Amino acid sequence: MVMKAFVLLAIFAEASAKSCTPNKADVILVFCYPKTIITKIPECPYGWEVHQLALGGLCYNGVHEGGYYQFVIPDLSPKNKSYCGTQSEYKPPIYHFYSHIVSNDSTVIVKNQPVNYSFSCTYHSTYLVNQAAFDQRVATVHVKNGSMGTFESQLSLNFYTNAKFSTKKEAPFVLETSEIGSDLFAGVEAKGLSIRFKVVLNSCWATPSADFMYPLQWQLINKGCPTDETVLVHENGKDHRATFQFNAFRFQNIPKLSKVWLHCETFICDSEKLSCPVVSRLSPEGQCYSKGPGIGGAVA
Repeated sequence: MVMKAFVLLAIFAEASAKSCTPNKADVILVFCYPKTIITKIPECPYGWEVHQLALGGLCYNGVHEGGYYQFVIPDLSPKNKSYCGTQSEYKPPIYHFYSHIVSNDSTVIVKNQPVNYSFSCTYHSTYLVNQAAFDQRVATVHVKNGSMGTFESQLSLNFYTNAKFSTKKEAPFVLETSEIGSDLFAGVEAKGLSIRFKVVLNSCWATPSADFMYPLQWQLINKGCPTDETVLVHENGKDHRATFQFNAFRFQNIPKLSKVWLHCETFICDSEKLSCPVVSRLSPEGQCYSKGPGIGGAVA
């Protein structure tokens, strides 16, 4: 009897030694990345161990990370459409992703205050990307900082050598006078996003300045439609890349080399909630009608 009591006392002491010191700080850190969401809460919240907390009420995948319990949603579009109960909705022009971390109170008695940490990430759906076509090298995208997530750092506007769009052409490049009117091939590509998101071109235009609002402009794509017969849209809203081609040109009355900058208003389309491929057709009068998500939306 003495031996059993000793063993029981030892087990109880060991369990007590392993219990954490309750932390009552109501803090939650949320990091909204283009493909991943990471959430951190102070370790031992109100006495709960990491193995007692569930992401979305379903997944016990938390780990210790520098004084916090960290939970990760590794992909916004897993095969089962909802990673550990993560919910999403689209309210134009914003995508919202929601989840929560809750304590497991399914035991007979509960000695700690139950906790429920709710969190969300929001992402704009429309972006503006830029690229210098001729003469001058610049950054290809604008990157935003802030508490909300953004897909913008994953977008790039590229040029290609031919209509296969398999080999990129380094930009900026110089066109000889004899090459004016030749075909140029361009596209907006999104890397590192979940496969549910497709790239849609709303509009593309060229300016002789890096300023996308420069008053002198030449429209190439407007509301998903090519502006004339020299512009051909190959793919739009079908994949992680939207591609098109147009004839090389130069702006008149510009000293020395004509510095041409290309700008594209881009919509990131959630294929799980929207019909993403853009359908363009010509009217008998030659006018283009385009149907697709985000067409005509504002720049974020």
